[in-house]
Amino acid sequence: MTRPLRARIDLQALAHNFSVARGAAPNSRIMAVIKANAYGHGAVPVSRALPTADAFAVASVEEAMQLREAGIRQDIVLLEGVFDPAELELAATHELQLVIHTPEQVRWLEAFRSDVSVCLWVKLNTGMNRLGFSPRDALPVWQRLQRLSCVDSASLRWMSHLACADEYRHPATGRQLHNFVETLQLADSRQGGRAERSLANSAALLTRPDTHFDWVRPGIMLYGASPMVPGYDVAFDLRPVMTLESCLIAVHRLHKGDAIGYGQTWTCPEAMPVGVVAIGYGDGYPRHAPSGTPVLVNGDTAALVGRVSMDMLCVDLRGQPQAKCGDPVVLWGEGLPVEDIAEQAGTISYELLCGVSARVPRFFQPGSGGPP
Repeated sequence: MTRPLRARIDLQALAHNFSVARGAAPNSRIMAVIKANAYGHGAVPVSRALPTADAFAVASVEEAMQLREAGIRQDIVLLEGVFDPAELELAATHELQLVIHTPEQVRWLEAFRSDVSVCLWVKLNTGMNRLGFSPRDALPVWQRLQRLSCVDSASLRWMSHLACADEYRHPATGRQLHNFVETLQLADSRQGGRAERSLANSAALLTRPDTHFDWVRPGIMLYGASPMVPGYDVAFDLRPVMTLESCLIAVHRLHKGDAIGYGQTWTCPEAMPVGVVAIGYGDGYPRHAPSGTPVLVNGDTAALVGRVSMDMLCVDLRGQPQAKCGDPVVLWGEGLPVEDIAEQAGTISYELLCGVSARVPRFFQPGSGGPP
């Protein structure tokens, strides 16, 4: 019998979340962000389940080629562009769109010779100060790119990224929006035309219609997790796509004072049943999740006790004294939002979803459009 741990992927829920994005930004095209193996969900099956996405966004040529080799024909955008001039030929041949954010990338393009033109997004640094050209430098870069024979100048586009959109009232979002609009108004006036533009991530897509522009870029919301910081009390009708589930592989009847796990950090306050679950930090469950972090056993809430180990964790079964080996356990997903576990563990849902290890089988629910 195989180890009972699996990540169950509901691609119907994915399609639903995509429809939420479409409904929230009906006048924008959608660039679905599927980098990092679609946030741990499986880039190929996720892309196949989103046939009406206008484009996909990934982090590297390698991620893009996985999609192309699987027959995905939609536009693919490399969010960090190319990392070496040698990648330009591959990007051009396979019609990959490049985000340009450094002077080096501009120089590589100026030296590039190809019969195939490439489509570009110029990244504008509006205040996140991670990637992109300053408003002062962006327009000269744009003009240099327009002159290149290898660039499809008609499809040059603008992009920026928001730093604090997950905090609904954070003033940085307004400042970044102002910088974006002001810079592009100047660019439009000098170029005598308007280029397409993209600013909104998941949080802005759902809460700031003034950031939608021509393209929106949903990421975490596609996978059913809220893009907002804890405490934001507006529901978005998102459905969890990944349910991480296992089962009890042992149940012990312990005495008052018995200690649990490495370091003996948790002690039984009374005689009680404790269950052992087949999952640990080797599978991507956060080792630093504290005692009290919720799990679902037979659909009811139970609490993690003691330290998470590499392959196992322990749970308090006082609320389910009849629990037995083989009973199902949900670590996050249906009935237990991943963001709740992330908050307990002092991290974010993105890290938990992306961190589910390769040794955890992904099971695509029948009828949900999974891989052939």
